[in-house]
Amino acid sequence: MNINKKKYTEIVSSLSKNQVLVAVSKVQPIESIKALYQLGHRDFGENYVQELLAKEAALPKDIRWHFIGHLQSNKVKYIAPFVHLIHGVDSESLLKEINKQAIKNNRVIDCLLQVHIAMEDTKFGFDENELTQLLLKPNNIIQDLKSIHIKGLMGMASFSDDVNLVRSEFKKLKELYNKLNTSFSILSMGMSGDYKIALEEGSNMIRVGSLIFGARQ
Repeated sequence: MNINKKKYTEIVSSLSKNQVLVAVSKVQPIESIKALYQLGHRDFGENYVQELLAKEAALPKDIRWHFIGHLQSNKVKYIAPFVHLIHGVDSESLLKEINKQAIKNNRVIDCLLQVHIAMEDTKFGFDENELTQLLLKPNNIIQDLKSIHIKGLMGMASFSDDVNLVRSEFKKLKELYNKLNTSFSILSMGMSGDYKIALEEGSNMIRVGSLIFGARQ
C-alpha cells in the first residue's frame, strides 16, 4: 500500500526528542499500517472501537494504540485491556467508566482531557471553568480515581483557513495547560492541516493521517 515516506520522514525529522507523532490510521488498511510499522513507527490513532479491535488483533503487539475519537462509555470495556492512551475524555462519567474498566483489567489507563477551544459547536470537550473545577477544586473526583492517570490535555482548533484564529486557539490551550499543569506531560494538538502551527505553540503530540496515508477512502 502507498504511504508517503517522504512526508512521513519530513514530519518525524521536524520533531524534537520529546514530541510524538500519532499516525492516524482510521479507515486505512492493515497493509498501510504495516508499511509504516516497518519504518519503525509505533504510535497509531484510531477513531472507531470496532475497527481498533480488529486491527489490534491482527497487528504486532508492540504497537501503542491511541484512541482519538469520541468514546462512548459503553465501549470503554472493549479497549481497556490494551489501549495506550485515550485522547478525548470529555466528561466526568467517562472518567469514572475508564477507571472502572481499568480496575477490572488490573491496569492504570493513561488519559487526556479534551478541551473545547474551537469556534464550532460540533467539537466535544470541557471548557476552562469545568476543567478548573475538575482539577483544582478540593476533593475533586480525580483524586478518587486511582486507576486512571491524567497525562495532559487535548484540543482541536477550528477547521479554518484563518491561521491567526487557529494559532490563537492553540495558544489559549497552551496557556491553560501551563496554568493547570501540576504533573502533566502531554499537550496533544495539531493535525494534518495545522500541525506546524501547533508545534510552534507548544504541542508535544500531533495527530497526522492524510499527509502520511493519503486521502481517506
